[in-house]
Amino acid sequence: MQIPRLHPDTIEEIKHRADIVDVVSEYVVLRKRGKDFVGLCPFHDEKSPSFTVSPNKQMYYCFGCQAGGNAIKFLMDLGKHSFAEVVLDLARRYQVPVKTLEPEQRQELQRQLSLREQLYEVLASTAQFYQHALRQSQGQSALKYLRSDRQFNEATIQQFGLGYAPPGWETLHRYLVEDKHYPVQLVEKAGLIKPRKEGSGYYDVFRDRLMIPIRDVQGRVIAFGGRTLTDEQPKYLNSPETELFNKGKTLFALDQAKAGISQLDQAVVVEGYFDAIALHAAGISNAVASLGTALSLEQVRLMLRYTDSKQLVLNFDADKAGTNAAERAIGEIADLAYKGEVQLKILNIPDGKDADEYLRFHSREDYEQLLINAPLWIDWQIQQIIKDRNLKQATDFQQVTQKFVTLLKRITAIETRKHYVSHCAQILSLNDARLVQLREENLETLLNGNLTVERHKKPITNDVKNYLSLQSPAPPPDRSLLEQAESFLLQIYLHCAEQRQAIITTLEARDLEFSLSHHRSLWRYILELVDETTDLISRLQDRYLELGDDITLIAHLFYLNEARKKEIMRTPQVVQAAIACMERVLREKRYRHFLELWQETDPDTEPDKWQSYYQAFYSEKLKLQELDRERQFSITELL
Repeated sequence: MQIPRLHPDTIEEIKHRADIVDVVSEYVVLRKRGKDFVGLCPFHDEKSPSFTVSPNKQMYYCFGCQAGGNAIKFLMDLGKHSFAEVVLDLARRYQVPVKTLEPEQRQELQRQLSLREQLYEVLASTAQFYQHALRQSQGQSALKYLRSDRQFNEATIQQFGLGYAPPGWETLHRYLVEDKHYPVQLVEKAGLIKPRKEGSGYYDVFRDRLMIPIRDVQGRVIAFGGRTLTDEQPKYLNSPETELFNKGKTLFALDQAKAGISQLDQAVVVEGYFDAIALHAAGISNAVASLGTALSLEQVRLMLRYTDSKQLVLNFDADKAGTNAAERAIGEIADLAYKGEVQLKILNIPDGKDADEYLRFHSREDYEQLLINAPLWIDWQIQQIIKDRNLKQATDFQQVTQKFVTLLKRITAIETRKHYVSHCAQILSLNDARLVQLREENLETLLNGNLTVERHKKPITNDVKNYLSLQSPAPPPDRSLLEQAESFLLQIYLHCAEQRQAIITTLEARDLEFSLSHHRSLWRYILELVDETTDLISRLQDRYLELGDDITLIAHLFYLNEARKKEIMRTPQVVQAAIACMERVLREKRYRHFLELWQETDPDTEPDKWQSYYQAFYSEKLKLQELDRERQFSITELL
């Protein structure tokens, strides 16, 4: 409807009565600092409070995003409401008589509230109706259920406004439309009745159900949850989404829990209405329920307004359904948890109990101890990965490893990732300290997608520096390494006759060939002249000239200056290093190939192929480590 212009006297009176601290503190945790109050700004994400509220000036200001204004401006920006809507809401809350500039419109304005105001009113009347019905004869079974089955006392029943929806298709409809004279369209918009599919008329959404009012952070009823007392399905039924109710932006009992969350600096999220109610009844005053949906960023931000440490504890059942619910409840906040922006913990109560069941036989202190001991989200995930797995079995070991890698990849904080790589390596090593470093290296390999070898502390010999240095920038890097290794080996063969047989034997034993075409041609000619013990270099030069082959790429191998000759003669062990380098380049190609195939294979649909690829790339990984030991020189990375 079109709201008439409000009289300035009404606006000024509202400003006078609506204390800025009172209004803002319903949405922001405020801490006293001198004459003012400070808190985390609700208009942008921040970790250190820059939002200031001044009681003397009745103004707020954020030094981070420059938002500022009075109580009316605060509510307009926060709820995206119009000026008139906010003023009318504050007028109702602080009981300020509403006047308009046109006296004749005053009565009309009082009669015609905004749609939201009307919805609040009809939902409040409905809550009273359900509470009254609970005390009537037809509500005795529901009342008995609350007192006996749930063990709620009268104070708890009244605190949460629990009620009962009588049986009958039009009981609430008649009460609201015929007795209270609310427009039927308004009652429908409140999510309380639905039009019949056939014929005319409406029927009640909730019938013969125990009713739980769902309130906004200000304590106003915005929807209902209904639990069946029979075998009717669904067991729990929520109001449909309306102008007031958005399930993904609402947390049950937040109006009751916000003070406790602020005081304890922690929010506890449970799955069901009765879990939250039972916790409050036991004195755990910082509990809310997620309404059965995956936690959204809006819901998380609602809670985080009241906690400085950003600590959330998810308490869902420990059975499979509860585990799935916990994983589902994470929803959009998983990234925040991995980044460390939310201290997310998971509490699974022993023996698969929910909070309500647990508190029937345990004390408040017992539950509080469970909260203290609850593991961080990542630790809980790790436990779920290894649950019912036998790491001595190859398939389980490989699948757990892959899931660890998937988990670890999402951790963006470097130090946190290092901690959990080490932790996962400990698990995979099965308490064998000798295997921990190997497991860590394997996890790092899978995380980085390339082989990472730690720098050895042994000094680098000059011969290796000169002939097998990895510092050459010539692209591609693996060709540069191969070029140097193969050139070095060929040069030793040509100029050190005593090393020739060892080189041939080693290459044959390892089934290695020269990879670069000009080296492969030279080696082929060498093998044709293998019986030549003298003048080998001269015969090779002749062969190139006879066949007209290009000799420019290998001509430098035929000559040695005194310095180089001296280095070659004193380093027979470098033959092994050179061959190891050659094999390493080839092995790494195989390693990368099998690793890529493994990562692209679904272990659920192709388990045999997945396992085969894992065994192949892991075997290559072990061989690469062995080759590094043979090379005996430092390497930071193979590109």
